[in-house]
Amino acid sequence: MPTRIYLVRHGATDLTADDRFAGSSDVPLSHEGRRQVACLAERLQREKLDAIYASPLQRTMETARTLALPHGLKPIAEPGLREIDYGHWEGLRRSEIESTFQAEYAIWQEDPFAIAPLGGESGVNVLNRALPTLRRIVDRHRQRTVLLVSHKGTNRLLISSLLGIDMRGYRDRLEQSPAAVSILDFTGEVRARLRLFNDISHYEEMREPTLGEHS
Repeated sequence: MPTRIYLVRHGATDLTADDRFAGSSDVPLSHEGRRQVACLAERLQREKLDAIYASPLQRTMETARTLALPHGLKPIAEPGLREIDYGHWEGLRRSEIESTFQAEYAIWQEDPFAIAPLGGESGVNVLNRALPTLRRIVDRHRQRTVLLVSHKGTNRLLISSLLGIDMRGYRDRLEQSPAAVSILDFTGEVRARLRLFNDISHYEEMREPTLGEHS
């Protein structure tokens, strides 16, 4: 029996809708985000979960508490699951960054895995903390089912690494919608099979257009 990981992105925030970079910015869910997460909680309420872990930011912990309630679990804050810190881009719209930091943004776009915004983190930095965290959780809950709530960038980096995808393309090749769920089955700490990816069928019919890429 494999160890199953439900990998969830938090619900939408006001910064998501405004297309702002909000990696380390600590913001709550928006009204839309809470509706998305409530739909996911209803979908997962019959699953048998051994534990729930979440990035310690407001939007991820709020998501995790809603998902944990039907299971009588208390989410465990896990700093290794935090989102990328975008440094001096934090809180700015993509259009503002493209115009104000044109050269820096162009270099970052070419290889966001190795390059970091000034004062921020590269994809390498994030993966160096997130992947060992995931492996520890898998080892701690062998042959059990665990739910992790993290962020768009962090989730994409983890999945890219586990599947052997070219890490330079993690932003271009993989999507993570708000309150989306992916499923990974582990036969050990390293070998993973992706069973489900970026599924939002629990709320897709009520979905409103969302611009955000960075929170």
